[in-house]
Amino acid sequence: MITQILFIIILAAAVYLFSKNAAKVRRNILLGRPADRSDNPALRWKTMAKIALGQTKMVKRPFAAVMHFFIYVGFIIINLEVMEIMIDGIFGSHRIFAKPLGSLYGLLIGGFEILALLVLTACVVFLCRRNIAHLKRFSGAEMTKWPKSDANYILIIEILLMTAFLTMNAADHKLQLLNFGHYVKAGSFPVSSFLDPLLPNSAAALEMIERGCWWFHIIGILAFLNYLPYSKHFHILLAFPNTYYSNLHLKGEFTNMASVTGEVKAMLDPSFVPEITAEPQRFGAKDVTDLTWKNLMEAYTCTECGRCTSVCPANITGKLLSPRKIMMDTRDRITEVGNNIDKHGKDYSDDKTLLDNYITREELWACTTCNACVDACPVNINPLEIITEMRRYVVMEESQAPASLNNMFGNMENNGAPWKYSPADRLNWVKES
Repeated sequence: MITQILFIIILAAAVYLFSKNAAKVRRNILLGRPADRSDNPALRWKTMAKIALGQTKMVKRPFAAVMHFFIYVGFIIINLEVMEIMIDGIFGSHRIFAKPLGSLYGLLIGGFEILALLVLTACVVFLCRRNIAHLKRFSGAEMTKWPKSDANYILIIEILLMTAFLTMNAADHKLQLLNFGHYVKAGSFPVSSFLDPLLPNSAAALEMIERGCWWFHIIGILAFLNYLPYSKHFHILLAFPNTYYSNLHLKGEFTNMASVTGEVKAMLDPSFVPEITAEPQRFGAKDVTDLTWKNLMEAYTCTECGRCTSVCPANITGKLLSPRKIMMDTRDRITEVGNNIDKHGKDYSDDKTLLDNYITREELWACTTCNACVDACPVNINPLEIITEMRRYVVMEESQAPASLNNMFGNMENNGAPWKYSPADRLNWVKES
């Protein structure tokens, strides 16, 4: 009973802490402006199934896709085994599903072990790619000590959890062969059985190893759960809603501000009566709360994989822009705003903004709006929306567009076209010389 009570306390504490931290992330996301992403639910479900569940955008890099698939499938399916561990922990049973499932149980445990080995292998490969091969897309100005450590921590945790799982099964297998205590024959152990020669033959020592790995495995999973809200690996959960709420319009289509559109229509047609709408707090975005909740969700969903930055033509040619940094800066800033609310209340201002304090104007104007970053993202994140909204603020609120754009604006105003030629001269090129 003592171990059951201890397990229930640990489980309840872990669930409570995760719920509390996840609620903070949700609160931070909802600090953004409203955005309607409720249209066409059938297509949205299809998009989520195809991209988040099917991981179709990962296959552009086949080797990484295969390794990630091992981890992804292993993570989902092995967690079915965690259900049994939790039930055993609460009720003090051991392999409670073995009897009702019969021979199917052995097939499941054998499958779990093969998946655990594949997960372990993939994690080792990913660690080598990051720390030995030093792939270029895992580096960059934004990839400071914490982002690099975060990626390594999660891979090491996965390796330890899979090792504990296989060692637990190996000890359990030997105890079954010894007919010790409640360790009745149950399950199939195609991988962990190879560890048998490395374990002692003493039943007491084996039981200690089995119980130690059992506790390490389940506590490690609960600790991993509570690590997620602080890590880029929160995408494990957010990838699904993020892809569901994807932008279903054409990638090159920009949004219009209703207030501006109404004014333009009124100028062109004196009979037009614009709808009376609440005035926006500002045009474009200066800080994270000027962005939509979807932009902020994307910031928390970012996997920091660097695929966006690796295909960005501005970054490739040596310019300061990195789409990954845009998303990481947005996440860091909204987290800071949320922490300020927790400490000082919702009306507190720290006199910092996303623009200038986190993202420089040089980064914004380096973007070519080519949508390469949007196309490359495996979970449909759109850094370009954040860039264009911040540009909109700089132009419409501060009138600080680059000189080349100001020239274009002047030509549009005077000539009705981006070029300096008057409308009367537009057809001169068709005249015979």
